[in-house]
Amino acid sequence: MTLDARKAGMAITLAASMALPAEGMLRIWYVDPVGVDTVCVGHTGDIDKHKVYTNAECMALLSVDMADAVRTVDACVPGLPIGVLAAFSDAVFNMGGTIACDTKKSTAARMLKAGDLKGACNQLPRWNHGTKLGISFELPGLTIRRARNQEVCLKDVT
Repeated sequence: MTLDARKAGMAITLAASMALPAEGMLRIWYVDPVGVDTVCVGHTGDIDKHKVYTNAECMALLSVDMADAVRTVDACVPGLPIGVLAAFSDAVFNMGGTIACDTKKSTAARMLKAGDLKGACNQLPRWNHGTKLGISFELPGLTIRRARNQEVCLKDVT
C-alpha cells in the first residue's frame, strides 16, 4: 500500500507540530546534547556552520526531514492511522528509525509490526534517553516530547 499524499501531508504537519516546540529553532549551527551538529529545528544533515539560516529555510528543512521520517515509518509499517504515523515519525526524526523499524532492538517496532498499536504507543515514553561518550542519560525535554508523542499516538488507537 502506498502512502497517499493527503495522509502524508497530514502526518508531516502533525509530526512537525510536535517537533518544533520540542526542538526550538536556532538558525545557526550548534551541537545538540548528545554531540550532534545541528541547525534550525533539529536538522542534522548538510549544515553550513557559518550561515545564519532564515526562518523559511529552517521550516523547509523541517518539512523535508519530517517527510523523510514519515516515509521511513510508512515503509516499515504501512497503513498506520495518522496519529500513530505522526507520533512515530517525530520519534524517528529525532532518534532514527530503530524505534519504529528495528524489531530486534525495539519493543515498539515489534508491537507496531504485530498490529498492537496501543502497546506500541505506550512504549514511546521509554525512548527518552540520549547517549554521549557511551553513557546513557535521561533528557527531561525528551521525556516531555515522548509523552506528547504518546498522547497523539493513542488518540488514533481504538
